Amino acid sequence: MPRTKQYKEQEVVEKAMQLFWRNGYETTSMHMLEKQMGINKFSIYASFGSKDGVFLESIKCYEQQLNRLIDKLEKSSNGADGIKEYFRDFLEFSKDNGRGKGCLITNTANEIGQDADEKIKKVLTDFLKRVRTVFAQLLEQDRTKNLELIAAQADYLIISMFGLSSASRVFGPDQMENYIENIFSNL
Repeated sequence: MPRTKQYKEQEVVEKAMQLFWRNGYETTSMHMLEKQMGINKFSIYASFGSKDGVFLESIKCYEQQLNRLIDKLEKSSNGADGIKEYFRDFLEFSKDNGRGKGCLITNTANEIGQDADEKIKKVLTDFLKRVRTVFAQLLEQDRTKNLELIAAQADYLIISMFGLSSASRVFGPDQMENYIENIFSNL
């Protein structure tokens, strides 16, 4: 007879997500996951298969939490100003003890190498494509822009989002606001 789980999977995944977000994928060990999640290695392997399995579930959890910001962005009729608001909303979303933790997706993309698990690389790429697509849709609200310019500006904004995410881990609110204003002065 199989044993019943003594934990709620969503709760332990959220704890793992916070650990990965704070420490990074590579630095996070199975021992750290056991301690953070409050379950033993056997339970982790039985539920998730591996560290990669826990991480992939953590990414899903992260995306679910970030979806409220992306949904708001998708519904915006404010073009580039809506994207600027998303940048500011993201900074608030990623705060931890007064500083930003960055973006779990960006942090991971910055640390994994070419030999990383293909499933992990695909999840990261798919997420970034989704956000870039939404940026392009909002930029299309400006009827004076052609498709080539919209594509170039959407690329510029997703790369700027990477910079924003990384910088939020180090710089203060005034510097981040200056960064955002400078990004959008170039559109």
